[in-house]
Amino acid sequence: MPIACQHKVVHGPQFCVSDCPVTAPCGIFDYQRIETPDQLPIADERIIDVAVLDMNHGWPNLGHDSLVHLVQDAACDTFEILKSTGLKLRALSYDVRRSAMVPQNPNQHLNLYLGTGGPGNIDPKMNDGQSEASQGILEDPSWEGKVFDLFDAIRENKKAVLLAVCHTFGVMCRWAGIATPQFRGPEKGGKSTGILENILTPEARQHPWFGRFAEALPETGRFRIVDNRLFDLIPNGPLPDGLIAIGYETPGINGAQAEALTMVEWRRDQAGIMPRMFGVNHHPEIMDRARQLMILERKHDRHEVSDRWYQERIDILTQSYPEENSELLLALTSDYTLVAPFRFHLYREIRLRAEALGHSIPLHENQILETPRSLCSQPFLS
Repeated sequence: MPIACQHKVVHGPQFCVSDCPVTAPCGIFDYQRIETPDQLPIADERIIDVAVLDMNHGWPNLGHDSLVHLVQDAACDTFEILKSTGLKLRALSYDVRRSAMVPQNPNQHLNLYLGTGGPGNIDPKMNDGQSEASQGILEDPSWEGKVFDLFDAIRENKKAVLLAVCHTFGVMCRWAGIATPQFRGPEKGGKSTGILENILTPEARQHPWFGRFAEALPETGRFRIVDNRLFDLIPNGPLPDGLIAIGYETPGINGAQAEALTMVEWRRDQAGIMPRMFGVNHHPEIMDRARQLMILERKHDRHEVSDRWYQERIDILTQSYPEENSELLLALTSDYTLVAPFRFHLYREIRLRAEALGHSIPLHENQILETPRSLCSQPFLS
C-alpha cells in the first residue's frame, strides 16, 4: 500500500475534497496563493511553510493541486501531533513564470520547496507564443534569474530541501548546466505521454535510499512512471562531482536505456541518506488516479479545460498493462521518488519546530527510513 492519508484510505478519495478535518475552521492546514507582493505571508514560528513553485503559467493542470494535496495529506496523518503542539502546515503557491513571484531564500521559517511541471519551452526566452515548443506561452524571462539565485541558496543551505518534477527539473538542469533541453520532434515520436518506463542507473542501485527502490523492482531496475513531456534533458557530459544521475528514459516498455536524463540528485541530507535537492522528469505527484479522475471530471464539467486536454489526461490516467498491477507500481515510484523524501524532511521540520517550542512528540523522520511503504497501516496519529 502506498503512503497516503488515512482518511482517504478508509473513506475513499472524495473524502479529501469536502470533509478533510485539517481544512476545517481552526484546522491545522492552510493554502495561500501568491501572485502579487501584497499577498506574501507573514512568517510564524508555529506555521511550517512549504513553498510550491508553480511553473504552469496559468495553464490548467493536475500536478500543482497534487503537490498541494501532498502537503495536506501529510497534515492529515500528523493531525493530532500538530493540534497538540499548536503547529500548522501551510502550502504557499508562488506564481513564478506568469507573475515573477519567487519564494524567499531558506531561513528559520522556510526550508521546504516543491517545484511543479508546466507548459512551453524550458528556456523562457524561447517562449514566443508562436512556436510549437512554446505551446502558446509568451513570457517575461526575468523570473529565471531569481529562481537560479534561489537554487543557489538551497544548494548551499544544508537544511533546505527542493523536490522538483518535470518543468522545474528542466529549469534545474539549465541552472546547473548539466543538460540541454531537446524538443521531442517527430523523430522521437513527439510528446512522451502515458504510463511508461524509466530505468535506474548503477549509481542509484548503490544509493542508500534509491538502493531500496532498486530492491523492490525487477533485476532490470525498470519502474513505471506517469509521463507527459515535450522535452528531453540530454546530458552535456559527465555530471559534476556531487551530482548523481538516478534515472534515464527508455524508448518504450522494455526498451534499452536511452540518452535522456530523467532523475538527478544534487544534494543529500546531512546523514547522507535521503535526497534533499532532487528532480525528476516525470510526474510522481500524480499518484492517486481515482482522485485525479474525479478532479478531472469536475474541471471538464465546469468548462475549465478543453475537450482535447481532458481526453489526453483521461487516456493517461486510465492506461494500464496486462498481467501487472499498474496502480501498485506507480505508487512504488511515487513513494520512493517524491512522497517518502518529502515526508522525511517535513517530519524533521515538525519535530524540530515542536522541540523548539518545548514539546516532545512521537514523530521522527527516521520512521520513514524504517518503514517507507507501510505508513498507511501505521499512521502517526498519537
